[in-house]
Amino acid sequence: MDSNVRLNAMAQWMWDARCRRQTYANLPEGLRPGSIAEAYAAQERYYGLAEPVYGAVAGAKIATTTKVMQQLMGIDHPCGGAIFARTIHRSPARLRAADFVNLRIESEIALLLGRDLPAARAPWTRETVAPAVAGAMPAFELIEDRHADYATTEAASLIVENCWNGGVVIGAAKAVPVDALVGVLGRLMMDGKAVGEGAAEDPAATLAWLANHLAERGRDLKAGMVVITGSVIATVSIASGQRAVFAVDGLGDVAMDVL
Repeated sequence: MDSNVRLNAMAQWMWDARCRRQTYANLPEGLRPGSIAEAYAAQERYYGLAEPVYGAVAGAKIATTTKVMQQLMGIDHPCGGAIFARTIHRSPARLRAADFVNLRIESEIALLLGRDLPAARAPWTRETVAPAVAGAMPAFELIEDRHADYATTEAASLIVENCWNGGVVIGAAKAVPVDALVGVLGRLMMDGKAVGEGAAEDPAATLAWLANHLAERGRDLKAGMVVITGSVIATVSIASGQRAVFAVDGLGDVAMDVL
């Protein structure tokens, strides 16, 4: 099969499964990527299918940041994906459970870019990306895993499907030094009850990783984009009738209600 035809077929298979709201499955044997590089090439084709529905790429996400998840999927690195413009919601957000197959949320620190991070200037470091950060805010990533079996999910197939991103909910951005975000504490409340607390690692380092990852694909991070930097609290499910609030020291909170 011609490589272009193959990449398009991978992307189309994943996009069709998502549109049909099918339980998540890895790509079938004949379409499984032969490498992580091929998976990202197919992810680019997936963007072309998603953008007419969800809007242009307006941010970036990181996935599989924990060693536990990496070992489960047989990799030794995080994965990257896109956030689309029409899936960025402002707090307080009201979302419909019916719009998702299986909605889960991750509590994260999001960064708002005030300057471009062009591929041509890579490699980036946490120090060189820091001046591009215009603000930080609490955020929820909306995980649409479609009842996936995490133990059998393969990283390459997950990458093609854009790492289960269903959008984000973001709080108000605040201008803070990026060094002040290292170790900042966040607390998740569900229906008024505390369910988890965690500390951010190094959001600037995550931003540098994403900028370099995208540079390898010839993509820039641009001013105005939102970058989410990994969950500080274990992923939780959320259903109709529930409210989640994630509060971060010095940054305020982000809230969402599911209808």
